[in-house]
Amino acid sequence: MSACRCHSRGFTLIELLVVIAVIGILVALLLPAVQFAREAARRSTCANNMRQMVLATHHYLDANRAMPSFSCLPPPGVSGGVWSVQARILPFIEQVQLQNMINFNYSYTDIVRAPQHAQVTKMRIPVYLCPDEVRAEPRLPSSPTGVTHFPLSYGANLGTWLVFDPVNGRVANGAFVINAGLTDSGFIDGMSNTMAYAEIKAYQPNVKPGNPSGPNEPVPADAAAVASFAGSAAVSQTGHTEWVDGKVHETGFTTTLPPNKKVLITSGGVPYDIDLISKAESTSNVVPTYAAVTARSYHPGIVQVALMDGSVRAVGNSVETLVWRAMGTRDGNESAELP
Repeated sequence: MSACRCHSRGFTLIELLVVIAVIGILVALLLPAVQFAREAARRSTCANNMRQMVLATHHYLDANRAMPSFSCLPPPGVSGGVWSVQARILPFIEQVQLQNMINFNYSYTDIVRAPQHAQVTKMRIPVYLCPDEVRAEPRLPSSPTGVTHFPLSYGANLGTWLVFDPVNGRVANGAFVINAGLTDSGFIDGMSNTMAYAEIKAYQPNVKPGNPSGPNEPVPADAAAVASFAGSAAVSQTGHTEWVDGKVHETGFTTTLPPNKKVLITSGGVPYDIDLISKAESTSNVVPTYAAVTARSYHPGIVQVALMDGSVRAVGNSVETLVWRAMGTRDGNESAELP
């Protein structure tokens, strides 16, 4: 009897290439779905962060019978702590021990009378950071006596354009104001029609050109009008890098321009998309502070905002400017709603 021989048949080169091609097609089809799922998860985390911030703000209101002020500016000639809303609501986002390290009588940069501030400013606060933020990294001190700062992704709503007028005490028309804490009665438009927080980008370029400086400067009509104020002012790339600092370019936003709207200027031959702050807020000023600090997001085509009632909305870049501005005011008597 002859022996039975079994011959195993391997893959041919063509068959192997076909299999590889099929796998490649499947990966190409699945990758966008995986990326979409990951982005959806990051957006959900981002929305939850903002929701926690609004809840913390309401807990502060319940405990203090007033909202946290955006900042408390010291009188002229007096140095003091210009601490942010984000610093004031720390106990209500499970950061009691961190706030206990803060001496609100002194500046966050005062590490002589309050040396513990050097530890506070560099703390990474997870609730204040969007998972999509590409520069969630500390900002190192610019001098040997400086402090390290950590950025943030959510700014408090200061309204349309005016931030503070030290001459007559006029304040912003948003959800938060300087040197005062609002109460429920201040939200004439209703808390469901007023934004509390919106996304911002860390290390945002900004300019402080000193203008406009008139007592009643009209709100700029568009990005070109905002850019025209910049002139040849130097560009700083440290906006939204200090979660402790109660300044509009660090921890706030305004609704002068719709979400993600670019304000393009060229400085030193380099193009920038800027925020504009007429002059840093101070009671020593003799002119008002105006600001076009735009809400910006890394989520494609939108910016997420939290309303004062605790709801979170994704607002498209195409939202009408007047609607966006209306949702930024607490007492404008507007009937607009976000789409």
